[in-house]
Amino acid sequence: MADEPTIARVALDVPLPEPFDYRLPEGWRPAVGDWVIVPWGSSRRVGLVVALAAGSDVPPERLRPLEAPLAGMPRMPAHWLDFVEFGARYYHAGIGELALPSVPKLLRAVPTARSRGAPTGRARSRFDAIAAPNEGAAAEPVPGHPPNDEQIAALAAIESVAGHAVHLLYGITGSGKTEVYFRWLEHRLATDPAAQALVLVPEIALTPRLADRIRERFPAHPLAILHSDMPDAERAAHWLAAAEGRARIVLGTRLAVLAPLPGLVAIVVDEEHDASFKQQEGARYSARDLAIALAARRGLPIVLGSATPSLETWHAVRRGRYRLATLKLRAGGAALPTVLRVPLRGATLRQGLTEGTIAEVEATIARGEQALLFLNRRGYAPVLTCGACGWLSKCDQCDAYRVMHRVGAPPRTDEAAPAGPRSRYRLVCHHCGADQRVPRACPDCGNVDLAGLGRGTQRLEEGLQELFPTARIGRLDRDVARHRGAAERVIDAAHAGEVDLLVGTQMLAKGHDFRRLTLVVVVDADGGLFAADFRAPERLFATLMQVAGRAGRHHATSRVLIQSRHPDHPVYAALAAHDFERFAADQLAEREGARLPPFVHQALLTAQAKTAEAAEGFLAQARDLLVAGDTLPPIGPEVLDALTVCDPVPMPLAQMRGEARAQMLVESASRNVLHAAIGPWLAALRGARTPVRWQLIIDPHEI
Repeated sequence: MADEPTIARVALDVPLPEPFDYRLPEGWRPAVGDWVIVPWGSSRRVGLVVALAAGSDVPPERLRPLEAPLAGMPRMPAHWLDFVEFGARYYHAGIGELALPSVPKLLRAVPTARSRGAPTGRARSRFDAIAAPNEGAAAEPVPGHPPNDEQIAALAAIESVAGHAVHLLYGITGSGKTEVYFRWLEHRLATDPAAQALVLVPEIALTPRLADRIRERFPAHPLAILHSDMPDAERAAHWLAAAEGRARIVLGTRLAVLAPLPGLVAIVVDEEHDASFKQQEGARYSARDLAIALAARRGLPIVLGSATPSLETWHAVRRGRYRLATLKLRAGGAALPTVLRVPLRGATLRQGLTEGTIAEVEATIARGEQALLFLNRRGYAPVLTCGACGWLSKCDQCDAYRVMHRVGAPPRTDEAAPAGPRSRYRLVCHHCGADQRVPRACPDCGNVDLAGLGRGTQRLEEGLQELFPTARIGRLDRDVARHRGAAERVIDAAHAGEVDLLVGTQMLAKGHDFRRLTLVVVVDADGGLFAADFRAPERLFATLMQVAGRAGRHHATSRVLIQSRHPDHPVYAALAAHDFERFAADQLAEREGARLPPFVHQALLTAQAKTAEAAEGFLAQARDLLVAGDTLPPIGPEVLDALTVCDPVPMPLAQMRGEARAQMLVESASRNVLHAAIGPWLAALRGARTPVRWQLIIDPHEI
């Protein structure tokens, strides 16, 4: 008979790989998956029991007992624990570090003497009130448009496979991918009254409109929404409804992939190519890749949707690992927009626009239609400069410039001359957040004639008001969206026909269906052409294809104008031809020749320290340790021979928040070989004492 367990292994939200051992108290034994309160130094924390054991390597005198169960929280199911343990192994992170941040803080807060009982009871009541149909709401589903032949064929292809399969729904913008998702989800949810579906989107701004469409189409199925911008109480209510199976459909951003869904039968990842699915702090997981792993471990189908699939996904289709369903026509019969390249060299510009572009915008407004002006650069001007001595507004904490931002609404052209930059503008670093007033005079020479160089969305908005004084203008970027409800107000106004000109960043490029929009202007497209990151052309093509796809979804003719100093670049040629497949083939051929993903697998070790010498010195020691294989257990020569270990180099942004940053890349053609080396190597690095802050990123998206 096996020894009785005396130890609970508890995962905590700390950046350490192993769970912590606690002694089981007398008279109470938790089960695996239970939430517990544990002592932590002089405080207490909430953790998750991930295993029970008969003994511990920790000396008995150092073991502390569990304090109490966390009242009201549901026990996490075995399938969810298996999934998060897999994710933690793959990303070489702790279970708690990966999974616990996805649980709302309100539900994993340590109760105090002032607590008004368990928050789970209030959360359940809150969701029941939210999910109750509004008075006068439609009791019957609002039907979608009748599917065309392509949509019928795509749906049949997706449903033709029983059990687990990864389907890529590759459809041009406006081809009706959402309608295919909905019809597929209808069929999947009808199989079981307890069935649940997970729908992932890359941006918070995409959730309100899609949530409205889901509620219209599935009025009988409670909908839970999960993203980081929700109020604490609301997010707790929705998470608990999803975890207990009361929500039939779960819509969310990347953190939603870690929600424990007991009745999960289908997963949709919309805009699967989007880099926003990669977590940027803590455990650096990819929600898309975890969703694929979740589908495989639960034995269920998953649909990845995109007009510009990631090259990793497209390569998997070419190799036969993923199944392909294609939509090549717009669902409503509208034609794709005509893409025109507008040369900037030698052109006369007003407010950043050529005369021909201005005429196109004027004509669009005159017809009562909408135009979207896309500029993927927020703020007023990228840098403030002195014309006398050349001073630039460099951040003293980062290797970057502080961006000039306007405070408040733009001045109207019919008002008195606007106040100067001293009272209306600030300088903000987009990397460390440092914020300062615009100086009254140049810090170097005392010249008072300071000016912003370049153009951001705020300056473009101001210029459009000057060019088109009667036009109604709406702007959407991160500065606008940080105010709760502001993004939804802009989008709703655009849909209601209360906006003539939309100005914004990539937040406007995805997922929106503006019925009156017939013109898209890409104001300055060249920023991503010559970046150091090998993924820059892929990201640029995807962004421009997405923003171009906003035009003409409900009109016979529409146009996209791309202003560029390099109009003959192959990226723009493929874009003008609406030819993703040619672009992808060219890019994959280049990457195969250069031994870049998806033909190799990568891990990136980053380091931050007070000096560049300390950061790069740590990475050099880590490199020597790996190359020597001097770890426990030792890394075998067959593994080392299959690795490429690059030298440490400064990161492109070599200083941030006052710290030097460096990076070192490790590659292998075999994913298994790469992970076989990383495991013991990381264990050795974690055992070394160093003041350097470091992190390992599996499958990095930016190098």
